[in-house]
Formats: sequence, structure tokens, C-alpha cells
Amino acid sequence: MNAPAGAPRVVIIGAGIVGCSLADELTARGWRDITVLEQGPLHTPGGSTSHAPGLVFRTHACRTMTRLAAYTVEKFSGLTDNGRNGEPCFDAVGGLEIATSRERWADLHRKAGLAASWGIEGELVSARRCAELWPLLDESKVLGGFHTPGDGLARALPASRVQAARATARGARFLDRHTVTGIERADGRVTGVVTDRGRFPADVVVSAAGFWGPVIGAMAGAGVEVPLLPLAHQYATTSPVPGLDGGRPILRFQDRDLYFREHADTGSGRSGVRLGIGSYAHRPLPVAPPPALGRGDPHLASLAVPAYDDASVMPSKLPFTPEDFAPSWEDGAWLLPALAGSRVTDGFNGVFSFTPDGMPLLGESRELRGFWLAEAVWVTHSAGAAKAVAEWLTDGRPGIDLHGCEVSRFEGAQRSPAYVRERGTQQFIEVYDVVHPLQPASRPRPLRVSPWYARQQELGGYFLEGGGWERPHWFEANAPLAHGPELPERDAWAARHWSPVVAAEARATRERVALYDMTPLRRLAVTGPGSLEFLQRMTTNQLAKKPGSVTYTLLLDRAGGVRSDLTVARLGTDRFQVGVNSAADLEWLADHAPGGVDVRDITSGTCCVGVWGPLARELVQPLTGTDFSHRGFGYFRAKEAFIGEVPVTAMRLSYVGELGWELYTSADLGLRLWDTLWRAGQGLGVIAAGRGAFNSLRLEKGYRAWGQDMTSEHNPYEAGLGWAVKRDKGDFVGRAALEGLSRESTRRRLVCLTLDDPSAIVLGNEPASVDGVPAGYVTSAAYGYSIGRAIAYAWLPAAAAAPGTAVHLEYFGEKVPATVRAEPLFDPSMDRIRR
Repeated sequence: MNAPAGAPRVVIIGAGIVGCSLADELTARGWRDITVLEQGPLHTPGGSTSHAPGLVFRTHACRTMTRLAAYTVEKFSGLTDNGRNGEPCFDAVGGLEIATSRERWADLHRKAGLAASWGIEGELVSARRCAELWPLLDESKVLGGFHTPGDGLARALPASRVQAARATARGARFLDRHTVTGIERADGRVTGVVTDRGRFPADVVVSAAGFWGPVIGAMAGAGVEVPLLPLAHQYATTSPVPGLDGGRPILRFQDRDLYFREHADTGSGRSGVRLGIGSYAHRPLPVAPPPALGRGDPHLASLAVPAYDDASVMPSKLPFTPEDFAPSWEDGAWLLPALAGSRVTDGFNGVFSFTPDGMPLLGESRELRGFWLAEAVWVTHSAGAAKAVAEWLTDGRPGIDLHGCEVSRFEGAQRSPAYVRERGTQQFIEVYDVVHPLQPASRPRPLRVSPWYARQQELGGYFLEGGGWERPHWFEANAPLAHGPELPERDAWAARHWSPVVAAEARATRERVALYDMTPLRRLAVTGPGSLEFLQRMTTNQLAKKPGSVTYTLLLDRAGGVRSDLTVARLGTDRFQVGVNSAADLEWLADHAPGGVDVRDITSGTCCVGVWGPLARELVQPLTGTDFSHRGFGYFRAKEAFIGEVPVTAMRLSYVGELGWELYTSADLGLRLWDTLWRAGQGLGVIAAGRGAFNSLRLEKGYRAWGQDMTSEHNPYEAGLGWAVKRDKGDFVGRAALEGLSRESTRRRLVCLTLDDPSAIVLGNEPASVDGVPAGYVTSAAYGYSIGRAIAYAWLPAAAAAPGTAVHLEYFGEKVPATVRAEPLFDPSMDRIRR
């Protein structure tokens, strides 16, 4: 392939596994002007790659992470290090996770379901089979295990060498012993990288520096934070252990935060196999970079990384602390009695990168254009992450959904050193914990709250967290209402972060009126001449309507994928309020806005309460002189009005399927708005309701949640949103990619299921099979209190999308019958909303 015309000059900082993989992926796509800078020697650069144990377990609760790991296995399986006698870069010895507790055994059933959902081969096995796979195991201690034969060991250094050689052959250059000392910028763009051995001009700079990432970010200038915490992780190797013969699966003993892998003994001329033991059971050990390299936070750290030339072995291998490892040795010998005849011959505290949510940092910095991050990527996901970033750079979009990995996902306070340390440390502690999908972090909270947070606390709000926001899921004040139809009994897992009060709040919304806190939903103001034309070009639906209109529409990427869904209110000729999903939407719109059009985030300065239910008009109308009748204030319309003394922007729309309005005001008046509505609603039986009820009600109406039900990997017709695409309005981003597509032409569809047994429950991400064959997976799920059974939305082949199709969902190993249903399940005529 010839280099594309105008291909940029790229400098990659770091020649570890991520930097080498990225250089290989970029040059494979025709980019040739690639320079990779490394502060250490190329073949042992001294970062996490140099000591990583190389464990690759592909199954992850996040589908994206599983896909990144799957590509890493696929790629490395095809690489051999010819300079090392054809040493393979991946050894598919398999993986074995064992359970010694009932909670872990249940979790392995859940993990087996995830593997099936994401297409990973795996099998739940008995304790006897575990002992056959790992003869040193004390079978009496084990309840069972999860065996994944395609997992294994990635050899990070050989894989780095092979990929660097391939990239070099295509024109890339790798320069070692170049320590980066500065990032040059001009007019908001990166222009070059300065090292102790010279300057390198660049149009694109990618920081793949691993745990040095925050140092590089600090060099890039104000606002370019890299929310990453380096932490030390203990790894020890033993003397040869009798009974080990090589080729055993990687063993995870997660109940004690341990893993084990074999090492062939190549020293002293003796044969034998040693055991490598990794532990996450010790106290968290935050690490600070050497002060000479830039801004660290030594007061937040327990250990310090030495400068490269001052390290006794390498900067990322810190001295072993035996006192931290002693309990793990005892736990290992409890499971593997043969360890009693062995000893630790070598050990170190290896430095790895942790983010506040445990996910990688990928993408371009908004604060410095052309400055990209490929950070907090472990060997497990290295090639997959590099491929995605290379696609993003060369094609303008990654080939898979990366919204959970994008740099922009963290808000300002979530990038503070104190926050990153607190949450990064917690991620280390929870690496092998059984973590519920809804489980929130305990600290630092509360961080972001709506103006009526104190009122919610008075009502006994049960809060979870999202994007730093405290989000009530139900209110204990509504417990006296928790009577009525008998609810199905929930198992311990489904009962976590749930209460029967959720059902009471859903019923109260359907029967009377409820207030919902919608403040955390991100809001943008788009203003200025040309705003309409700009939004028309960026979105799929027809926005050329009179002021006062509200429109549901989609943001597509150029390949026709749904990168977000929006609610656009036209408040004036050149004034719009846009409800979006994430900071990435703000960046996308701001980057494409022409001169004169201003795109501004107004979320923090405003608040929103949803007033929904059949009595919503009876609550709101007496408080305002504005006509809130159906004739005077139609569905999907907006008005500026006063509620008592409070000026509001009122939008008549509802994601719970009931009459009502979203009422927006400034944050300083939010409490007054809440109190006004609350007092006026007492005679109507008003309640405050939480996200638990909201999610149930939205699924009864078939309303999608972007990032959960559909992503950029799906087009509108697959997602059931083709009605929001108006091709006759003119050109818009992604329109060309939709040519020839329709609901009928799709090969997969997002469909509505109900569980056949009214007492059955699923929670999401369960595998779905049709005629006994794996066919898809669940996205959203909740109990539908209005219809008396659980609802699940799932991706299935189009051939299985017809109403009446029988489907089986796997929940903790049990096959749960379900049936495809026509949607929406509740009020298909929309009478309740349009009353």
C-alpha cells in the first residue's frame, strides 16, 4: 500500500506493547511518517510491558473490552519472534478460574453467560475437572471452575519486537534513549515533541507512555489531564515445584486475589517448572514518577519510580516487599499444598496503570488537538486498542464502540489528582472482587448533586452514581405505598440495589403524578446565526420547524453508526437547547460548528425536574398563567413560562410514557422550583420517584438508551429508530452510508422480549439463543410493573425478530424462556401521553 497523500507526521511516545502495536497498525494502513520515541532500550523499554505476566482472559463485563482482548489473541497468535528461534507471541494454554465460595461459584456462572454473549468459548467445570486441569489443586477446597481454552499467555516483549520490525520495514523509525522533555503547541494544536536529543515536528502525537502518561500530559499544557494512577502489583516466582509439567492453564484464585502461571526453568542447567504468583491482596501502593520527568504527586504516593538510569533493574520493577506478600503465600499454599515444599526465589512490585473506572484512556484531547492518548492499556487489550486508535486516526472512526474508553468520559472533578487516586486505588482493590453492575464507589461522595439533593435525602433517597452525579433510585418515604400485586421473589444478585419501593413508584407514576430528577442529563445551548443549518447537517431528523418545537433525532458518524441520540428544542430562530448523552457529543458538535455558531455546555448551571403522570396537568397548570392544556401546549412542544416565581423552559415530552413535562431552570432557582411543585402536589398524592421506576417505565414504552441499547456499531434501522431519519430533508452526516438501508434489509435487530414466567428476572448482558443456537445478547432489562412480567431488549438476527419467536435467555446457568413481542408493550396508541 502506498502512503496516502497528505498523511500526517506521527510521533508515538513509548515503545512498549501499545506503542509498537500502534506503529504496526498505522503503517499497515499506509501511514509511513511514524516516529516512535523510547526513553529506554528498545528491546526492554522498562515500562509495564517489560515485566507484565502476559495473562489474557478475554471475558469482561464490557463487550468492548472483550473485543479488544479477542483481537489481541487473534493477532498475537499469528506472530512469531524469528529472532528467538520462532518463539510464538501467544501461547493458548487456556484459563481456569476457580471458586472456593458460593458467591464466586455463582459469579462464574454469570461470567460464563457473559462469555456466551460475547462469543467466547468457555465451560463451567466440576471440582474434579479443575483438579485434572491443575493436578496441584486441593480438590476438596474447590466448588468448581470456569475453563476458557482460547485464553492464554501473551509474550509482550517478543510481540513488541515483531510488530516494531514490521512497522520499521514499512518506513517507521524507532529511536531509543530519547527522553521526552516537552510537547510543543501552537494555536491549540500539537506541533512537535522535544527530547533530550532533539526536536521532532509532528502533526499527531500519541502518548503510549503507560504509567508515565500523566507526566506527558502535564508537558502538553494546562487542561490536558491524564486521569491515571500508577500502582505497584506484587509478582513472585518460586523454586521449581514438583508436579508442574508446563502447559497448564493460567489459574485464577480470585477469592484470595491471586493468580498463578507456569515458568519454564531455563537457569542453572536444571529442568523443572517454576510457579509465577501474582497478588492483588496487598495494600494499595500508589507510585509517583521521578520528579525530573515532570509533575508528579509524591504526597499521594507510597513508592517512587526511579529515573531510568538510576533503576537497579528497570524503572517499573520496584523492590519486593515480603511482608506484603506473606499472607498471599499462605493462601496459595492452602489451595496448592505442594507450595509448602517450595520457596520464593524472586519477586518485585511491578508498576501498572489504573484509571478511576478501570477502563483505558483512548482518543484525542479536546484541550490540545492532535494530542492523542493510548494509555492505561494492559497487554490483554494492547493490540485491540492499538487497532481501534489506528482506525480512528486513519478512518475518522474506530471500528468498534469505544464510548466507555474515550478520554472525554471524565468530568472536571473526576480528573483531579485526589479523585484519581481514590478511585484508582479502589479499582486495584476490586480487581478480583465480585462487583455488581450497579455497585457504586463509596468515595469520594457526594460529588455532584442537584439543587434538591437535601430534599431527596429527607425523603430517604437510595443513591447510586453516574458521571459523578448522585442519582436516586428510590425513596424510602414511599415504602408505605409498596403494596399491591405480589412481586416475584428475587435472588440475592437481582435484589441488590433494588427495593419493592421501585414498583410502588412506577405504579404511582402511572396512577397519579411523580417528580423525577433529570438534572444529570447533559444539556447544550446552540446559538447564533446558522444554528439551524448546522444542526440540520449534523442530525437525521427534520429540525426546520417553528420555534417552540422539540424533536428527537440522531447523531450519526460518517459510516451511519448511531453515535448518540438527541432531543433538540428550538427556543428561538437561532437558539436551541440540545439534550445529549456525553461530553463526546459536545466535542463532536463543537468541532463541526461553523463560525458564528456557539456550542456551550449549560448542564452545571441548570437543573431539570420531570413532572409525569395522569395528574401532571392538575399539578402544573394552577402554578402558571401559561396555557398547559393539550390544545395550548401540544406534545413535543416547548414554552418558556413561570412556575410560581420560577422562570422555566418547559418541554412536553416523556420517557416514562405518561402526560407531563420536563421543567428546566437555573441551578440557583432549582430548590424553589422543587418546593413549589412539592407543596402544590400534596393534595394530588405527588411522590418523588427514582431511576429504578424510570427504567422500568421506559422499557414498557420501548424507549432506547444510547450506549446501552445501541451504539456507533448499529445503524438506525437495526436499532428500530429509522423513523427518526428524514432523508428528504437534505444532506446530513452519515446520510450517504444509509443509502439502500431499511428496516427490512437489516440482518440484526434490537427487539423486545418478555419473559414467559411472570416470576423470572434477568438484569442485562445475558446470552440469547434461538432454537438452541447462540443468537445474541440482552442490552436492557427490568421488571415491567404495569404488564406484570420482566422485559428485556436484545440484539437478535432479523430472522428471529418476528413477534412470537421463542427465545431462551441464560441467567446464572438457567435457561429462561422468553418471547419476542411487538412494541411498545404499554399504551401503543400513545393516548396517555397525548391527553
